[in-house]
Amino acid sequence: MPHASQELTVRPLAGPHELGLFLELSYLLDPELAEDLSDGRRRPGWMWLALRGERVVARLAWWSRDGSAPLLLDVFDLDDALPAPEREEIGLHLLETATAAVIPTGAPRPEYGRYVPSDWREDPAVREGVESRIRVMERSGARMLVERLRLEWRAGTPVPPDPGRLRFRPVDGREDLLALMTPVMEGTLDAHGRADLAAGLSAREAAEKHYDEELAGYATPREWWRIAELPDGEPVGFVVPARNDYNPIIAYIGVLPDRRGHGYVDDILAEGTRVLAAQDDVERIRASTDLGNVPMARSFARLGYVDFQRAFDMVWD
Repeated sequence: MPHASQELTVRPLAGPHELGLFLELSYLLDPELAEDLSDGRRRPGWMWLALRGERVVARLAWWSRDGSAPLLLDVFDLDDALPAPEREEIGLHLLETATAAVIPTGAPRPEYGRYVPSDWREDPAVREGVESRIRVMERSGARMLVERLRLEWRAGTPVPPDPGRLRFRPVDGREDLLALMTPVMEGTLDAHGRADLAAGLSAREAAEKHYDEELAGYATPREWWRIAELPDGEPVGFVVPARNDYNPIIAYIGVLPDRRGHGYVDDILAEGTRVLAAQDDVERIRASTDLGNVPMARSFARLGYVDFQRAFDMVWD
């Protein structure tokens, strides 16, 4: 904890009127904060500052899909003008103080997510800033779960025509999709799915968790969701095109284990991309995949998706 002579004040925002103060440090999510507050995805009480006098030296914020409880710690910024040991002490003090006030005792701590440049390791200054935040999180007991590629399809990028190997139909309810998500989960390369399995969930339970906690929350039409089948009706995989609060996205895509190795993932991804690209005013489609999921990353690249950013996910066990 910083020495008292530093006159450090740690507190939440008093209200939306203090957003300007919160913005004295910067991060790429800043343009979304005002709308998040007005729409209830954030609360002033979930947005905390560390101030030395009137100077903001650290800040953090949690996000939620519906405002009921913090779901993700996605803003954590330190004053990089301060020496690393000093800023990390301040950051740790802010993190622990805010967490104790916001997250109920005994409740799981929300995951920490951070977007970073794709080449963050190549710029010493950027790398130091990224690693400084990771060190603070690790000192608080978090561990790195995964580094992910953030990908983007941009309007005007050609989408290959359907080669006709598969036929696509809408998903017919929750059970229809879960019946395919379950075997996909059994051999998943996704770090979050693997963590759920390692924690003792069955493949079915892990699939249900993913459906209920993420897929069920999208308000876009279920008619967009597609199951891919062979001409004889045998299932091959699925894709979930959707729109979150910010962008059209490929929310989930999977190929059944016994259908892998035939390039079907390209056909399925192209179908999901076509569904979204056909909607009005779609300038980009976002997606992500774990850095270690090389087959999926290659499929996105073949479809013209650009690796524009990376993301870290850290968790507390």
